[in-house]
Amino acid sequence: MSDSDDSDGSRGDSPDLDDTRYYLNRELSHLEFQKRVLHEALDERTPLLERVRFLGLFTKNLDEFFMKRVGGLKQQIDAGVTDPTVDGRTPREQWREILDTTGPMFDRQTDCYREVIRPALAEAGVEIVDYDGLTAAERERMRAYFEESVLPTLTPLAFDPAHPFPFISNLSLSLGVFVRHDADEDPIFTRIKVPQNRPRLVPVEEGSRYVLLEDLIEAHLDLLMPNVEVLDTAPFRITRNAEVHRDGEVAEDLIEAIEEVIEQRRFATAVRLEIGADAPEAMIDLLRNQLDLDPEEVFRRAGPLDYRDFSTLVDLDRPDLKRERWSPLPHPRFAEGPNADVSLHGADLFDEIASDDVLLHHPYHSFDGTVQRFLDAAANDPDVLAIKAAIYRTASDSQVIQRLIDAADNGKQVAVMVELKARFDEQNNLQWVRKLEENGIHVAYGTVGLKTHTKTALVVREEDDGVKLYSHVATGNYHSETAKGYVDLGLLTADRDVGQDLVTVFNFFTGPSLDEEFRKLLVAPVTMRERFTDLVRREARYARAGRPARIVAKMNALEDPEMVKELYWASMAGVDIDLLVRDICRLRPGIEGVSDTVTVRSVVGRFLEHSRIYYFENGAGPDDPDDGGERRTPGSRPATDDGGEPQYFVGSADWMTRNLDYRVEAVAPVTDPDLREQLRFVLEVMLHDNRSGWEMNADGSYDQRTPGSDPVWGTQEILMAAARAAHECDDDRGIDTDHPASPGDLLVTGSAGGTGDADATDDATD
Repeated sequence: MSDSDDSDGSRGDSPDLDDTRYYLNRELSHLEFQKRVLHEALDERTPLLERVRFLGLFTKNLDEFFMKRVGGLKQQIDAGVTDPTVDGRTPREQWREILDTTGPMFDRQTDCYREVIRPALAEAGVEIVDYDGLTAAERERMRAYFEESVLPTLTPLAFDPAHPFPFISNLSLSLGVFVRHDADEDPIFTRIKVPQNRPRLVPVEEGSRYVLLEDLIEAHLDLLMPNVEVLDTAPFRITRNAEVHRDGEVAEDLIEAIEEVIEQRRFATAVRLEIGADAPEAMIDLLRNQLDLDPEEVFRRAGPLDYRDFSTLVDLDRPDLKRERWSPLPHPRFAEGPNADVSLHGADLFDEIASDDVLLHHPYHSFDGTVQRFLDAAANDPDVLAIKAAIYRTASDSQVIQRLIDAADNGKQVAVMVELKARFDEQNNLQWVRKLEENGIHVAYGTVGLKTHTKTALVVREEDDGVKLYSHVATGNYHSETAKGYVDLGLLTADRDVGQDLVTVFNFFTGPSLDEEFRKLLVAPVTMRERFTDLVRREARYARAGRPARIVAKMNALEDPEMVKELYWASMAGVDIDLLVRDICRLRPGIEGVSDTVTVRSVVGRFLEHSRIYYFENGAGPDDPDDGGERRTPGSRPATDDGGEPQYFVGSADWMTRNLDYRVEAVAPVTDPDLREQLRFVLEVMLHDNRSGWEMNADGSYDQRTPGSDPVWGTQEILMAAARAAHECDDDRGIDTDHPASPGDLLVTGSAGGTGDADATDDATD
């Protein structure tokens, strides 16, 4: 259906939504998110060592951004691509704006460390000192440590007529040195790789005083390169393109193709050079020429070039400088221990799921005590016939994989879809593929032209009344470690229709085609786009008819131009739209006559918001004459004869073109009233967050929401308290939606939600 092809003809005089001014740039929107991540390192309310962790996260995130997104743009530029994106920018224009934007961001990170974090650490008794600031006794100890433990690991690589320019690996920290044997010689460039198997923060006094490894190496070049004159030194670091491809349609062996991609990345073209602010121009010119970099791709930086290793400070035994430790809790429905009414194993666990659907909230609920137990039970229950699972990312010591191997050993049919093209996890996934196949398990590697991104598992069990299907549909990966730090949801259900849909999806991984008919699941790339589009358009029809109409959508990214367009049409029809978008958002809220009814919010906290929730009000109930026109609590209207029942969905897909058209994804409806209440609670808490919440302006910038004189409402703190309350009182919902986590009535109606005065800020991962 075209934009103007709506059944009531209401779009005839509407604005041209193909106009580039209605769309934000994907890459620049992502950088706005990274500014919010960096702000956590600057926020004085955040405990000091947590602020150090965010410094490292910012480095990691920008590294991946340059490897993937900037690398991809450089490939397009080199290929002569000039087609603009929906926001009107060509690849070269995007590339230039990215470089102009990231320079000040790196400067801000450096200033944050040098002017705020480092002095605050010193005041708290954790010093990171310059080598020149060490006492004579400390220097003597450090020289002995260098000679014994560091020097043997170093390999100086000279660049001169007898030696080619050394290979420099991606993201490795190096020391560039100009030396000469006598005054008549030209300087010789030597590269020294800072070893990654030595502590980056070298303890002078354990727990209280440290020196950087690169400073230690620079101070002892006389031991590494005796009998030469050291003229200049500078730390530097290069970033290489990770966007290397091999055509999956012509690859005879997908494993071989993935191995080739991994190898190609080692030698891929450079896309960024970070170098010390005092580096001599001659060294910069030499590196630029050898790495084929433009001047704009060089970032001069004072202070450390890589903050990832600083996260080791978070492990210090300094609870006074950290947040209160959070340990994921058992779900009351599956609880073990003195507070549990029942300890579920095997048949009991499946009976529990069959009695009612279960909604898992990670990291508030333990992955090991829920998803892992589900797979443990399936592997060992004699009545289980088969297990199928789709693995996108998993831990290097995955117990999920081990349980699947155990299941095969126990005589069950096991089929596993492992996505070999999961970026940066290819090597890990290759290792698991080999281990699974060694144990006789059928493994599907992926599909031509599509990534498998769905996070689903299916257990087939023979029971007295026939074969039953138990399904797990999740928003996050089967990864025990990320489940401790990523906010995700998982639906466990014995719904036959959901199970049959998963049977169809898993058959696609090993069969010739993907069915286009599903009973309940929204499945990409076949039904999901059409179904979401229909749901948005239905809300618009309700709004035009004067009935309640509201959309609340929580996702990682809103990038697909067609979905943005549909939301614009819905807003123009009068639909209240609240978007909770962690990262990229192309849509501009608050444009007069186009997106007046749209708000876009983002929550950045101690955990990475990764879950996807989609709510459609579906005309549920008449308007309340006393609501003053304010927005309603999601799902607060009961279903009546005048409207349908609100609909909730959870699953793996964002509203990105890649998710809707080029990945296998699954999103499940949530129909159980108790589970819907939990989702409503999550959405409402996030909409009222005035501690970790940010609100987007029409130009794509964000203002941090602050409480003013109102109570502080932080999403993740409230959900931790609600999970703890449910655990303590054996509330089988798992999240106590009645828990008074904050002073006052949390679940208020209205759109303001106690935002107070907003502080404008200048300027944080599938």
